[in-house]
Amino acid sequence: MTRTTTNPRTRKPSGSGIVPVLAFAGIVVAVMQTLLVPVIKDLPELLSTSPSNATWVMTSTLLAGAVSTPIMGRLGDLYGKRRMLIASLSVMVVGSLVAGFTSELLVMIVGRSLQGFAMGAIPLGIGLMRDGLPREKLGSAMALMSSSIGVGGGLALPVAALVAQHTDWHALFFGSAGLGVVSILLTLAFVPESPMRAVGTFDAPGALGLSAGLVLFLVPITKGSDWGWTSGTTLGLFGAAAAVLLLWGVMELRLKAPLVDLRTTARPAVLFTNLASIMVGVAFYAVSLVLPQLLQLPASTGYGLGQSMVVAGLCVAPLGLTMMFTAPVYARLSAKYGPKVTLMMGLLIIAIGYGAGLGLMSAAWQTIIIAVVLGAGIGLAYSSLPALIIGAVPASETGAANGLNTLMRSIGTSVSSAVIGMVLANTANQVGGVAVPTMHGFRVSFMIATGAVLLGLVFAALLPGRRAAANAAKPHLVASSEGGLEVERELGLEVDQVAAELVDRAGFRGRVLTADGVAVARAKVTLIDRRGRQAGATLSAADGGYALPVPAEGAYVLAVTAGGHGPLASGASHPGGVRVVEVELSLPTSAAVLT
Repeated sequence: MTRTTTNPRTRKPSGSGIVPVLAFAGIVVAVMQTLLVPVIKDLPELLSTSPSNATWVMTSTLLAGAVSTPIMGRLGDLYGKRRMLIASLSVMVVGSLVAGFTSELLVMIVGRSLQGFAMGAIPLGIGLMRDGLPREKLGSAMALMSSSIGVGGGLALPVAALVAQHTDWHALFFGSAGLGVVSILLTLAFVPESPMRAVGTFDAPGALGLSAGLVLFLVPITKGSDWGWTSGTTLGLFGAAAAVLLLWGVMELRLKAPLVDLRTTARPAVLFTNLASIMVGVAFYAVSLVLPQLLQLPASTGYGLGQSMVVAGLCVAPLGLTMMFTAPVYARLSAKYGPKVTLMMGLLIIAIGYGAGLGLMSAAWQTIIIAVVLGAGIGLAYSSLPALIIGAVPASETGAANGLNTLMRSIGTSVSSAVIGMVLANTANQVGGVAVPTMHGFRVSFMIATGAVLLGLVFAALLPGRRAAANAAKPHLVASSEGGLEVERELGLEVDQVAAELVDRAGFRGRVLTADGVAVARAKVTLIDRRGRQAGATLSAADGGYALPVPAEGAYVLAVTAGGHGPLASGASHPGGVRVVEVELSLPTSAAVLT
């Protein structure tokens, strides 16, 4: 059984810089993914290896990121999100240094894999925001965190190109190590530890099974052309991947505290959202692998655009920047039409971008158009996915469901890197002993991305329509951005109105007070069930009053956080039936917490 507790000693002085610091961590993550894009065409020569082997320098980072996302998320729940965020960044710094001192393929793959652990910063950062920010600031903070990934990816390309063009390419890794160190120091200085803890065990077999299954799946994709697609090795690895992932899934379903909660995937809304997420991930990374190489190939090839690394980076940079600017557009469209429609719009725009790209490869300015259109579509699609997940699962399952969705997107980018890398390697021409990608390979890559997006559009069309409000009969109770039932402040309704509603329902009610009996307004009260999952959340009213419905009888924890006070975790049990249980929550004063 998993339950959640708080540890007042883990919380350090709260700083106003928590949002920008975590957003900066998101930028660092994006830099790891696009760090080597400016030199991708030169990697076989730089590492003295074949193009198919060089693909793993990119794929290993994405694969490690896919695996580290659920691992670091779970470890954060158990041992502290801030602590694991620092650990993720520290592993990334070590990986950067390993890669910075080598030109050997295997050592480079090890270093790049360690760099991929930076991906764990995303769920940890979102979790820290969810645990430490008031509800009214959470939506904009998470939007900034999401957009920072696009900004980081966009800005990293020209900066990395500038560094690689004027210095030794290994300087890219030392620069990324420096970014990691800065992010660690900022986190230590400004980000307080979340007091939330899940009591349970870490699913080590689940982590090993997921890692093994994904590696067994991606290796034959990248090497299938070399070995032969019908060879015993290729088919054997695909079969082994299917067996390992199947056994892993069965094991995860039987565990009380699995690494990845697969129980949420049975609902059509969750299943088709996750399938669409994989397709968006494939489309997102394909353009980053194609355009920089096309731009840098010499004009003497007959199709290369002959641009420098820096110009190539600047031409692709609008991809990430446009993703950022679509965030407010998404908010308006989603409010009017719902996230399903915005997802379909985003996928349609991506398909148009890739389709048009098949004929827009003859000038640098045309690649900018492709980047802008694709960035707008990917921004809309990515912004829709969390809202679809939150709207499809109960409050207690939102964390697990979003974690699984993040994993699906990471798998999409990993598959994209492996497949597109394989296509470009096997359609390349040998010029002076160097493999040079061909226009045919670029177009095939764009067609693969277009096909993935169209398949994603089919999955999106199969999603249920705009979900009717779960509490249509109780319009003043709505699903919060965190998944729990909360008072909708925009309707001007107070907690006592929810408390009145509990007369006909089951729930907890009471007041949040200081040790001296003074009411604490706007304290965050989170209801956590026996499995350690959030079952509801609210903010206390001006008189300290709060009210929270419960989904079923049983034991719960009421976790409270408020500025100027230490955190509190109070156990409470509900007998079931239509009954309101009064629980008064008394917060300890903490002189160490700054208001």
